[in-house]
Amino acid sequence: MAIYDRTYGTRTGEIRDEVLFSSDSHVIEPAGLWQDRLPAAFRDVAPTFGGQRGGDKPGAMVGEKRVEEMAADGVSGEFLYPTHGLRALSLENPPLEAACCRVYNDWLADYCSAAPDRLYGIPMLSMYNVEDAISEMERCLQMGLKGAVIWQVPPAELAFTTDHYEKFWAAAQEMDAPVNLHILSGFGYAKDPRTREGIESYRSSVNRKLFEGMNALFDLIFSGVLERFPRLKVVLVENEMGWLPFVLEQWDYYTRRRGFDSPLSPKKLPSEYFNEQVHVTFFNDAVGGHILDWWGHDNCMWSNDFPHGNSTWPNSREIVARDMSTLPEETRAKLLRENLARLYKVPIPEPV
Repeated sequence: MAIYDRTYGTRTGEIRDEVLFSSDSHVIEPAGLWQDRLPAAFRDVAPTFGGQRGGDKPGAMVGEKRVEEMAADGVSGEFLYPTHGLRALSLENPPLEAACCRVYNDWLADYCSAAPDRLYGIPMLSMYNVEDAISEMERCLQMGLKGAVIWQVPPAELAFTTDHYEKFWAAAQEMDAPVNLHILSGFGYAKDPRTREGIESYRSSVNRKLFEGMNALFDLIFSGVLERFPRLKVVLVENEMGWLPFVLEQWDYYTRRRGFDSPLSPKKLPSEYFNEQVHVTFFNDAVGGHILDWWGHDNCMWSNDFPHGNSTWPNSREIVARDMSTLPEETRAKLLRENLARLYKVPIPEPV
């Protein structure tokens, strides 16, 4: 059964002619990218990951071919994240990690130049050295890249609850640069070899991935990051959305029950911080699709996850019809394009 055949209470709908703007798609970094482009001092330790995988389309690696493949899916614009590069966000050599991010960001800016009105790149930042991360973010924004993606699971000594990131949160707020936390980045699932072995491969594919996104959001809310930086925007990427209303409800419940005066409690309800400052992407979440009738209209953003194995390409319009067929036009417009365009302050692309 293909991935896009999920039903969870079968529901179908009319496939409509509407602009789709993906909040989470990916590039495939070419083989040898870091080995060829890193400064000479890092060549001996350059990451060897990269290159086309089975099933990857040419446009995932060559910007000039991307729009044709987007058109096959009826998608008019995409925000682009790393694939192999996400592994660079868990390197244990801080200078090497920072250099890998710079190489990737330069390559990504060039890739997006093939269709700058449709392709928007999210640069990677190494967070070991906050001052360097701020400088790199500023450089990337000047190149036309948008926001930043950092590790979703920091090393334990640099947890989001520490003050290590304070200058970075302030800079991201000042630069109006949304901070993206992408699944499988950092020192969690991606660093544990057990995630691909036996029963643990199933546990990790669902439970662990979910907990990592949940814990990152918890730390940002309950340690007061969103309170201290009220204009900071955070995006949970590829963590889906069906779990969120329940978790936020429970966090609100215990915040009310235990009061707002415990050391890590927020001054507002957790759901209020979420509603005001957090966005989430989704692409193949039939359960989440059923809750969109009453939740998430201003915070959720549709994506197709192209070209990964879970991608809804080239059937994205069928999935949209399945999950959003009952929604009013104005709500569909928010979820499919307007929330994303508003968050990053970019125009909605013309139809392909």
